[in-house]
Amino acid sequence: MKALITGVTGFAGSYLAELLVSEDRGEVIGLHATDRHLQNVEAIKNRIRLEKINLLDASETSRIISEVKPDLIFHLAASAFVGDSFKKPAEFIANNSAAQINVLESVKENNLFDTKIVIVSSAHVYGLVKEKDLPIDEDTPFHPDSPYSVSKITQDYLGSSYYAAYNLKTIMLRPFNHIGPRLSPNISLSRFAKQIAEIEKGLQEPRMTVGNLDAKRDFTDVRDMVRAYVLSAEKCNAGEAYNIGTGVSHKIGDVLKQLLSLAKVSIDVVQDESLLRPSDIPELRCDSSRFHEATGWEPQISFEKTLQDTLDYWRDIV
Repeated sequence: MKALITGVTGFAGSYLAELLVSEDRGEVIGLHATDRHLQNVEAIKNRIRLEKINLLDASETSRIISEVKPDLIFHLAASAFVGDSFKKPAEFIANNSAAQINVLESVKENNLFDTKIVIVSSAHVYGLVKEKDLPIDEDTPFHPDSPYSVSKITQDYLGSSYYAAYNLKTIMLRPFNHIGPRLSPNISLSRFAKQIAEIEKGLQEPRMTVGNLDAKRDFTDVRDMVRAYVLSAEKCNAGEAYNIGTGVSHKIGDVLKQLLSLAKVSIDVVQDESLLRPSDIPELRCDSSRFHEATGWEPQISFEKTLQDTLDYWRDIV
């Protein structure tokens, strides 16, 4: 089997590649746009094929897919930070849409109609969910609250439309927040852990800046999440969408308290208004019944272990 991963050097992409390699699931071809995060695949770089390409270039995308002829594609590459999407709305929507169109068109044009395509959308497609609609299942209406949300809805619907129009074997995943080591410090939990590690080493004053601490999120360890991605390719139905999450939401303020309890020094917390978004979803909590019924997947790594591992990751590298 040949598995192609777009965004292989990213947070989830690197863990997915490691899982496929560790389970000896055939050849892994990883696409990356820049060399910025190559350290994420350092441990397996000699066991996968790495290709540096721009998915916004249709001919380049078609060339690599024609050459590889993958049996399975995990499309993870995307502009991913919600806060940044408010600053660059056109770029987020255009880039996330165009990159996926180029992947789908390349599969179609090369007649790879047996290739499974796992499209990683996001729980942010649901946006400003009403409390009565929690937990969120796949039939919950979309109420996008950011350009990022709109871009992921577009990706989700593109997958559905290429299934309907051309019978491409697309599977749309809507993962809720996934966290763990290697998570970008643009994301609050990782930013907290990085600041703690820097303060412990005397690289920062014992004061932490934070944004909105009232939001609630459903967190899954990235290592559990990539297991779900692999299971989706094996057991989910083409043309359908699936939520993935734990079904438990955590208030960001409570997560911060847990991380601070692991710190080796006392730290003051100060809110920074520049870290607040124009709009922020109050709560995202997953109903993953459809995915569980299809795959039997359950998260295995405790939330406490995820927090400890994330903090230790930053302690090792700052």
